[in-house]
Order: sequence, then C-alpha cells, then structure tokens
Amino acid sequence: MSKEYANPALLITPTDLDRRLDDTKPPTLIDLRPAEVFAQGHLRGAVHLDLFGLSLIDTGPAPLDAFLWMISHLLVTRGVSADRTVVVYDEQSGIRAARAFWFLEFFGHPDSRVLDGGVSAWLSQGLAITTETALPQKGTWDVGRVSERLATWSDVATRLGRDDVVILDTRSDGEYYGSNVRAKRGGAIPGAVHIERTKNLDDEGKFKAAADLQDMYNDSGIGRDKEVISYCQGGYRAAHSYLALRLLGYPRIRNYIGSWKEWGDREDLPIAHPNSGS
Repeated sequence: MSKEYANPALLITPTDLDRRLDDTKPPTLIDLRPAEVFAQGHLRGAVHLDLFGLSLIDTGPAPLDAFLWMISHLLVTRGVSADRTVVVYDEQSGIRAARAFWFLEFFGHPDSRVLDGGVSAWLSQGLAITTETALPQKGTWDVGRVSERLATWSDVATRLGRDDVVILDTRSDGEYYGSNVRAKRGGAIPGAVHIERTKNLDDEGKFKAAADLQDMYNDSGIGRDKEVISYCQGGYRAAHSYLALRLLGYPRIRNYIGSWKEWGDREDLPIAHPNSGS
C-alpha cells in the first residue's frame, strides 16, 4: 500500500529489493547492525558496516573534516559507487540505517535508500537470509559534500530565535526535560521543539504514512516553509527524523551531528530547562 510520500524512492520495500537483487547490476547492500547479529544471518549479497559509536563531539572545521573523510572512506571500502543504488538496512527502520542514509546524502550519493522495516519486514515477507558473506569490492565514487544538509554548533547558535528556523529535539522525554543527563549539562537547546524520533514509526517498525507524519509535524509548528535542524545525543536519532522529513518533501533539513553531547558539554553555549508540566 502506498504511503503517499513526496519522496517515496528514499525507501524500498522488501519485495522490491528482493526483485532488484537479481538485476545485472544489483544495489550495493549494507547491513548496519552489530557484527554478531550480521553473522547470524543477513540479506544475500550484503556487506557489513557498523558505524555505531563513530561519533563527533567537536564540529569545529578541523575535527569535522577529519571525521567526514573517515566515514566517506569506510563507505567506499564497502563498495559504494556513484553509478549503483545503495540500500542500507537495520533490524527495523532504525537509527543505524537512517544515519548511514544521511551520510550518503550528505556526501552527494545520487541514489541511496533505506529498507523500510529492515530485516524484520524482510523476514515477515517470508524472504530468506543467509550466513554466507560477500567480499566487499572497493567502490568508485568522487565523494562530495552537500553542506546544507549538515549543521555545526555555530550554525545552530547563529539561528537561535529565528522565526524561519526550527530546532528539532528528537531525544527521549528524560533527555529533553533534563532528568536524564548525558553531557556535562542537562536540558535542551533554547527554543527547541520536541518530537521523539520513535514517533516516526508505526507498530511494525516501519515509517508511518505521509499523512500521519505530516499531521504530527504540523501540530508542532514544523511546516515545510521552515529550515529544520534536528539534533539528539550524537546525530543518530536526528538522522532518523531527517529521513522522515525528507520523505515528506521538506526542502531544508540539517542534521546537527555534534548534537547534545557537544552542545551540553560546552559551557559557553546557552541551554534551556523545559518544564514537563508534571
């Protein structure tokens, strides 16, 4: 059933992916789950790349440049090429796959997609997994950078209080309200709108239909006319909401990859302490 997205090609269903794996030039398939889970069974032809834990807590120019070079190098070593579709997947439509998708978009890959519902959806369709491993072949890709898809601490700081910008906090309630402190300071970026990233998904771990997502974001004042900067703890959950908004066709979305770990640790940056109302 169609979910009526503005950009439906950013996701791929298990049935469509299974069919495309038999093409003469099948998609490059990247499994983002932990290595031990990958070893227990994965999609045929998939290569493994666990980016979890490779995070950046200083978005100054030099560390940012080094970090982005490292990630792009890892993607190319897993076979990412400009002339081939890349499909990334997770256990469901999770943050690991969404973050890999965001990296691919930031680096300018022309055709990257997420398996909607991940391995869980694949298995629910009766499709097979394997323990056989594919040898990664280095890709051919002149990696670029689409700067308007990334936000640094400076980008966020200079946009605070602007009516045309929404800072989107995708963390849990505890993190947003400051009861769960995961940096030197607890709280939120001033003026941030809070929508936890789990609300992007349905009960099966797939992205909700466009109408449901759009209603949720509209109800929080996040219209398509706004520039949206998403953040979390380290750019993972922020990438998930980035993908949700991309599906809806929002034209200006950035992932603040330093997120709260950078912002909360820096005592020179302002913070807010939202009231939970409880």
